[in-house]
Amino acid sequence: MVEQTQSQTQNQPEPQPEPETQPPPNQDSTTTLAVIPVQTETANNATITHANVTPQTSSPPSKIPLRPRKIRKLSPDNGVDQASSSQPTESSKATSAKSTKSRAIQQQQQTLTVPRIIARPLSSEGEVEAAIRHLRNADRQLASLIDIHPPPTFDSFHTPFLALTRSILYQQLAFKAGTSIYTRFIALCGGEAGVVPETVLALTPQQLRQIGVSGRKASYLHDLARKYQNGILSDSAIVNMDDKSLFTMLTMVNGIGSWSVHMFMIFSLHRPDVLPINDLGVRKGVQLLYSLEELPRPSQMDQLCEKWRPYRSVASWYLWRFVEAKGAPSSAAAVAAGAALPQPQQEEQQQPQLLDQINSLINIGYNDFHINS
Repeated sequence: MVEQTQSQTQNQPEPQPEPETQPPPNQDSTTTLAVIPVQTETANNATITHANVTPQTSSPPSKIPLRPRKIRKLSPDNGVDQASSSQPTESSKATSAKSTKSRAIQQQQQTLTVPRIIARPLSSEGEVEAAIRHLRNADRQLASLIDIHPPPTFDSFHTPFLALTRSILYQQLAFKAGTSIYTRFIALCGGEAGVVPETVLALTPQQLRQIGVSGRKASYLHDLARKYQNGILSDSAIVNMDDKSLFTMLTMVNGIGSWSVHMFMIFSLHRPDVLPINDLGVRKGVQLLYSLEELPRPSQMDQLCEKWRPYRSVASWYLWRFVEAKGAPSSAAAVAAGAALPQPQQEEQQQPQLLDQINSLINIGYNDFHINS
């Protein structure tokens, strides 16, 4: 009996550990699945160790708390990489900006020196004939003027600097007065070959006043020569500029306006498609040609003369001849041939503005513009 009681007492502690392993299954349903197969295998202490290990290994994968922390750890690293990588990109942007600016400057210089599209000058062989053919087909009314008047020719060509200097000297002067001043100016420079920016800048206002050049015109001559000396203008750049760029650059010179630039482009550079919208003779010619009640405004000239493109310079020349034939004192073609200006007297009172335009027409080198008789 004593042995039985001892055996019972020995056997009693064995079922006590079982309730100790049961509380974990009540805490988590997933651990019961891990503990039940372990208890069915053996009843040794190894099962208890398995029961203690399996809940620890099974609980972390179910919650997965470390994945966002790993992302957070990587994000600052990436931010550092981005910050470090952004530094060379900023420097590269600065270098690229400098390169683009240099390229833009080179392109501007190329447009000033070597433009892509420039029309052939009217002094080229066959250009005047091509212009006349186009104008005949484009405008029947203008074709009647072409049949009456002989075609123009463009023979001689002065350097742009000499032509612009001559333009300034002849401003608001009659033909004889302008010619005398221009002759003395050429002698002062040592001939037409000596009319260069350095020579003009060396002339003082007093020296120019002694030959009849006003103080204002002296400042105009010096401003033109200074722009040449500074590289803003040059003969080669002017010859190779397109019409729009040339107009913009030349009107920057003091004393040279839009009308002077248009005359310079026609009679010195022989540009084929120049319409002097501010010239009173051309506007009067358009009014007479199309029988308009009023003198067209400069803003209307482009639309009225659109059909003459790309030879509006030649069309303008025929309009000057047309106005001259009507008796108006805008004998631009006669002045081009070297004829003397008509005496204004009564005509000056009738059309004073038109006469001022005639006096200014001479200044751009109209003697270089001849008529075939």
